[in-house]
Amino acid sequence: MPPTDADALDTIEFAVVDHVATVTLDRPERLNAFNRAMADEVSVVWNRVRDDDAIHVAIIQANGERAFCTGIDVKEGKWWGDWNVWNQEDPGRALGPKHHRVWKPVIAAVHGMCAGGGMYFVNEADIVVCSDDATFFDPHADGHAVSALEPIGMLKRGVPLGEVMRWALMGTEERITAKTAQEIGLVSEVVSAAELRPRVSDIASQIAARNPIAVQGTVRAIWEAVDMTRHMAIQNGMSYTHIGNPTEYTSIMRQRSQSPRFR
Repeated sequence: MPPTDADALDTIEFAVVDHVATVTLDRPERLNAFNRAMADEVSVVWNRVRDDDAIHVAIIQANGERAFCTGIDVKEGKWWGDWNVWNQEDPGRALGPKHHRVWKPVIAAVHGMCAGGGMYFVNEADIVVCSDDATFFDPHADGHAVSALEPIGMLKRGVPLGEVMRWALMGTEERITAKTAQEIGLVSEVVSAAELRPRVSDIASQIAARNPIAVQGTVRAIWEAVDMTRHMAIQNGMSYTHIGNPTEYTSIMRQRSQSPRFR
């Protein structure tokens, strides 16, 4: 049975400090590959992050030196194979915060190997920072398996089609380096391994200090816009400005516009 308490976890660690929740994958002996237990536990903590108003921002990171996440644990295999075919869904969806309607910013700290299904965490993060030793690759082709869901998520993230095709079709022979990942927009920043967690913590702290309602509205409006036409996205975004911005917002911004800083 899936856990119901974010404090009773075996495959991940979870902590909240100063409005920042940190989710840490904790199966380093399996290169942080996910199994059913991890998928269930990640679902529990994303629901906690979503529903706990004391949490303003979340970080997703991983223990161990070698890998952030290497996808599904092939040793344990698929756990959904005996389910009714019409009840089967993408098992990796549970790993992504947006699937759980988490509109609080999520920052991914990626180090070492990020392979295959590890992209579920990256694809739905709002900001991705990686260490200079990070590599991104897809082992599906080596195992004679279709790679579809993770690369589709990369396309939605804005990674160019040609880069996604190389990643998905060339197996473990094709590894996106940290430098290339930044160039193609997969990550926004590259730092040393020693700087990774402090840098991500600093970004999270800066965002957590902002108005959490305004921040969540911003995240939701932008992500929903990806699946909408431009006209629909503008209308949706306009409604969110009415919902999320306080009545005094206009006067506050008018006052700030008079400040020398904005001239």
